Amino acid sequence: MSERHPRILVIAEAAHPEWVSVPLVGWSLAQALRDVADVHLVTQIRNRDAILRAGLVEGRDFTAIDSEALARPMWKLAETLRMGQGKGWTIVQAVSALSYPYFERLVWQRFGPEIARGDYDIVHRITPLSPTAASFLAGKCARAGVPFVLGPLNGGVPWPQGFDDIRRAEREYLAPLRAAYKLLPGRGATLHNAAAILAGSRHTGSELPASARHKVFWLPENGIDPARFNRVAAPGDGPLRACFVGRLVPYKGPDMLLEAAAPLLRDGRMVLDIVGDGPMMPGLRAQADGPGSGVTFHGWQPHEAVQDILSRAHLFAFPSIREFGGGAVLEAMALGVVPLIVDYAGPGELVDDSVGIKVPLGTREAITTRFAAELARLAKDPGALAPMAQAARDRVTQHYHWTRKAEKIARVYDWVLKGRPEPKPDL
Repeated sequence: MSERHPRILVIAEAAHPEWVSVPLVGWSLAQALRDVADVHLVTQIRNRDAILRAGLVEGRDFTAIDSEALARPMWKLAETLRMGQGKGWTIVQAVSALSYPYFERLVWQRFGPEIARGDYDIVHRITPLSPTAASFLAGKCARAGVPFVLGPLNGGVPWPQGFDDIRRAEREYLAPLRAAYKLLPGRGATLHNAAAILAGSRHTGSELPASARHKVFWLPENGIDPARFNRVAAPGDGPLRACFVGRLVPYKGPDMLLEAAAPLLRDGRMVLDIVGDGPMMPGLRAQADGPGSGVTFHGWQPHEAVQDILSRAHLFAFPSIREFGGGAVLEAMALGVVPLIVDYAGPGELVDDSVGIKVPLGTREAITTRFAAELARLAKDPGALAPMAQAARDRVTQHYHWTRKAEKIARVYDWVLKGRPEPKPDL
């Protein structure tokens, strides 16, 4: 007789099937866990309608917690302080760290009696992903004798030296002070009371204290839904075709890419698709020097259309200097588009020499020069990228589909509940 699935109360304050970034991570992982556990999702009220549209039944499959009395004014405060759409994320995280405990208190009011009664085998907090957000629930669960799993935690990648101008342009004024979060009340207790901690990046794992290392497991935050990214890249004959996908902001480096590619674009040895929008768009259009430049600006595209454009490329050219997770890199790999990235943070952890190309982190000039050299080399024979493209697809299928990630988390659940078998640190 097979053992029953564990009963998991999944806490994902951000879990939205129609959004991207953290809300999509929360939703995707919570849904994937339904294959390995009996899951009840607890999320914030703003996600309710989209979850209903996705087919879940309120009360049976999920519960929406209305914390808007504090969440709404705190979000407005964060928007005011960061003074720009899509900027000042450290400010947003700082303000969120002040408002999030209210959400957890409401969760405990609703589910505390059930947790204490043993109705759930594990409580697993997926979002917030930020390691700065302490959890009031961790101690409550520990006292009730119910294991609390935390993560994947990710964030806090330091700004690389030499890019302070970009940091200021992004209004990341609090970034130099970020390490102070380790002194915040509740952080130590959260880590102590967690039965297992999933680290979404090697960097985040390295910031955790030595006393917690025995229960830390590496699980990159991003994953791939094969139903959403199901094409296979077919760039065809012709010049090297590269694609950039992302917000058009300085730290993602679209201007560095255009500078590095300029000689190839002028000579017709390369074409470039740029997918995304942002404050740099007018300057990038001027830099590309108009129609016939070999560059196509597609602007913002719905998620399902991105793969149509990306799957025409040989190369995903992405000189970003600060990515926590690197979801766009995984999406390119899933299609069989070889990534060319800067070896730092999330993308640097996802890519090795068998599936992509990394240039060392350096000054702006150094990154641009190295990208130019790699592009020139690849333009001589784009077809030579095919074996690497296949290896990238295989890597994603084996390790980064949401179903695979859920299977790895199930091993952590098994370890937490039964003490066997102990997962490897990298799962």
